[in-house]
Amino acid sequence: MASRGTADFIVVGAGIVGLAVARELKRRQPRSRILVLEKEAQLGRHASGRNSGVLHSGIYYNAGSVKGKICAQGARELAEYCDEYRLPISRCGKVIVPVRESEDRQLDMLLERAKRNGARAELLDERMLTAIEPEARSHTGRALHSPDTAVVDPQAILTQLRESLKASGVEILLEHPVESVAADQSSVRVRGETIAFGHLFNAAGLQADRLARAFGAGLHYVILPFKGLYYRLVPESGLRINGLIYPVPDLRVPFLGVHFTRAVNGHVDVGPTALPAMGRENYEGLRGVSALEVATIGSRILQQYVLNKQGFRRFAHRELLRCMKGRFAKAARALVPGLRSTDLARSDKVGIRAQLLDRRTHELVMDFVVEHAKHSTHVLNAVSPAFTGALPFARLVLDGARVF
Repeated sequence: MASRGTADFIVVGAGIVGLAVARELKRRQPRSRILVLEKEAQLGRHASGRNSGVLHSGIYYNAGSVKGKICAQGARELAEYCDEYRLPISRCGKVIVPVRESEDRQLDMLLERAKRNGARAELLDERMLTAIEPEARSHTGRALHSPDTAVVDPQAILTQLRESLKASGVEILLEHPVESVAADQSSVRVRGETIAFGHLFNAAGLQADRLARAFGAGLHYVILPFKGLYYRLVPESGLRINGLIYPVPDLRVPFLGVHFTRAVNGHVDVGPTALPAMGRENYEGLRGVSALEVATIGSRILQQYVLNKQGFRRFAHRELLRCMKGRFAKAARALVPGLRSTDLARSDKVGIRAQLLDRRTHELVMDFVVEHAKHSTHVLNAVSPAFTGALPFARLVLDGARVF
């Protein structure tokens, strides 16, 4: 391998956040040498390429949180990006419906959050809901409508970002995992070669906490991976799903529940689950599983179950039951009563969420976390809506790094 020498900036991870950070770096420092290091042989092998493609509008997040600050703006910018480069986008909108009486009052809270976060939303009665999503049902007669929620093709966006970055002089090196970090934290070992840098940005997703610890950052956190499994609505179902149908979420945990998503290609995905994954990259069978990781993840899940922070025990029971198709279909049927179990075909779509756990509080972290070390910045818990908010989030990451 030819010598890579020295880079002004290294970005680890070529997912949406890493590419957005590289893009913003190039805008601010056009003459700098920027290397993006990606351990996989192609883009989109993990969260960025496996997500639902939904551009969230900013309804769920506390005002003042990083997610609340960036989501609505990020959705607008990424939609404009798709328009600029003629990438697929469906501005189909989303409805959020209560599946039990006790959830009705949360619609008003979500509406208030939407207003504070700069997202458009409106309350619907049953007639208005039926006009938008004829198959959906509210158990209280009310629903929340997010007209600006859109769906995109994540892989198309990643590909366009890569091509634009390469054209601007950014070097994206595939199959280049970081092997070690120098003691003085000013260089990394990659494929047997040392690369020195001025500043490193860690956007390594499922491996971000491990890389952060090598720099002495993120010491209070660890990633607890959760697997999302999906079904696909078969065309023979006869069900008409126009856009997105979501339940009112349990806001104690960072998961949105089983929902319906009409993708840009017309397929309707139903899911996901939120099951603990036995490996950070355990997408199928026993691949990506090691005895050590199974033991480590298993012990952490057991600890969360015993402590029952954020209602974890109830959440775990619910998700475990959804491993059975009948119980999964029951959750989906709460949104769309006309659904039958035979309307669902198992999908090969699988995602793993790089969910951060705070080891001090024993709670799943709800917001993004960014930590800074001597010559580095570490993006932790870049989960949904990280894809949606990637462009403004990159600006916040660079503002906090103070390297300019």
